[in-house]
Amino acid sequence: MRKHGVFCVVTNLIYKQLGNTGLVVSDLCLGVLTIGPLQSNLPLPQGADILSYALKRGINFFDTAKIYKTYAYIKKAVEDSGIRPVITTKSYDYTYSGMRDSVEEALDEMGIKYIDIFMLHEQESELTLKGHREAMQYLVEARHKGIVRAIGLSTHSVQGVLAGARAAEIEVIHPLINRRGLGIMDGSRDEMLAAISYACHCGKGIYAMKALGGGNLIGEAYESFQFVHELNTIHSMAVGMQSKEEVDLNISWAEGRRDSELEKRVRRQPRRLLIEEWCQGCGSCTEHCRYGALSLQGEAVAVDGSKCILCGYCARYCNDFCIKIV
Repeated sequence: MRKHGVFCVVTNLIYKQLGNTGLVVSDLCLGVLTIGPLQSNLPLPQGADILSYALKRGINFFDTAKIYKTYAYIKKAVEDSGIRPVITTKSYDYTYSGMRDSVEEALDEMGIKYIDIFMLHEQESELTLKGHREAMQYLVEARHKGIVRAIGLSTHSVQGVLAGARAAEIEVIHPLINRRGLGIMDGSRDEMLAAISYACHCGKGIYAMKALGGGNLIGEAYESFQFVHELNTIHSMAVGMQSKEEVDLNISWAEGRRDSELEKRVRRQPRRLLIEEWCQGCGSCTEHCRYGALSLQGEAVAVDGSKCILCGYCARYCNDFCIKIV
């Protein structure tokens, strides 16, 4: 039995200290992107209800970002449940004033007095990190003032993890890792695992992303989930969830249980292939789609839903990780 806010929840989720931050988080983190306008675009009451349900079930860690436009969902979920989770958000801003505005926006739109973890979004290397030195300066000042509890970075690259491990200001790293190595920008799965291990040894808090490869590993979802969940070098893993059934399923897997009926219900939920707006239209995925479901329309890729079977093979040929199954 664990107490969160005004509720008591019965859960077998594991709670861990996130590196040297002093923050204690559930080993399952809810990725809020999937309920927002960039993906399923759920109505505010429905999306907030899912988040509130997850809080009551014991998930005390939410991951979002400025670009996701999901702050309103979190605000309503906290108001409705009375439970304040550990919240990570992120921004691409690289200037002092830009990052200040991003932090103030997050505080205002979520109706909170401090942000647990504020991250530099998608850092690729030490060079990228140096390019964000003004933004970092503001975050350090915000941490001193108590409006940011910890500073972190998210990354899809091995070099990004290593840069975070070596930076004294960085306390939390949010790396991409999955059993197939899908989406890693600059190395293999094993190289990413080695970098994560090094960062963990340096005392950084580590919570993983893309365990299911942006939905492209749904056909091997349980095995992919457990591969990341069982890593002893991470403290939590962020998984996108857009229904109460998905919350229940991910909690059951995190607790080491399987429920065949629940798995069937989740598998029956409608899915679609999403091409992110940053697609550069290189055409590599269209060349490798064996079903002719992808085509170039101007400078971006279009999906013919009548032909797409959601196999996910096309994602392997996208260097920018633009292709996701949602």
